[in-house]
Amino acid sequence: MSRILKNIIFVTLFLAITLNAKDKEVSAKQIAEFENLALFKNAEIKVEKAYDVGSLYLLSIIVKGNKDEIFLTKDKNYLISGAVINTSNGMQVKAPVDLTILKDKEAFTYGEGKEELVFFTDPECTYCKKFESYLPQIKDKVKIKVFFFPLDFHQNARDLSIYIMSKKTKDEKINAMFEFNIGDDLSKVKNAKYSKNELERLEKKLNEHIELGLNLGVQGTPALFDKDGHSVIWVQLLEKYKISVK
Repeated sequence: MSRILKNIIFVTLFLAITLNAKDKEVSAKQIAEFENLALFKNAEIKVEKAYDVGSLYLLSIIVKGNKDEIFLTKDKNYLISGAVINTSNGMQVKAPVDLTILKDKEAFTYGEGKEELVFFTDPECTYCKKFESYLPQIKDKVKIKVFFFPLDFHQNARDLSIYIMSKKTKDEKINAMFEFNIGDDLSKVKNAKYSKNELERLEKKLNEHIELGLNLGVQGTPALFDKDGHSVIWVQLLEKYKISVK
């Protein structure tokens, strides 16, 4: 975000609002009204999408070529740059991400249920493994498109991701995802042999997953989204299905 916006007002609000399916995307006419405000015109702010989240408008913007999210008070007198937190769940209020870029690019799909989700995982992430350990209990309720997002500080995460993705069938990939726990001997993974072409294909696929995650704003794992692009807290997902995390 440009310095001009940072200097206007930078606060963290604790408001009882949440962005979900009930919140309304505003009309093109309203967006035009936002863009006609003096600050927007002077800073050359382009509004891509905007949402009415009750107490404020949440705007997805482009300013000087960079994407950002800001809030606008309903009287249009104040811009708020910073985090708005939902006091009921502690989650930052954010606009839904566009999942259309993920179409047919998942490593595999887990589950046969009705609730559709997208999951970015790191095979060496403790919390990812914790969430994954509960997946068999909800596999008849969810259908999860799985993407790999190995974090730089997990030295074996890329090797594990490639190992899982190298399996030929969906069931083999799923079994490989569950095969190792944190701290297990990974000699089987490190000694896995791939042809040059296969390794190049797997590396390209993994890099694509990472790039897709970055485009969606994924910064850590596990990162879970519902079918409409809203962030989902994995613990709350399990609680919805009467599963207590231990």
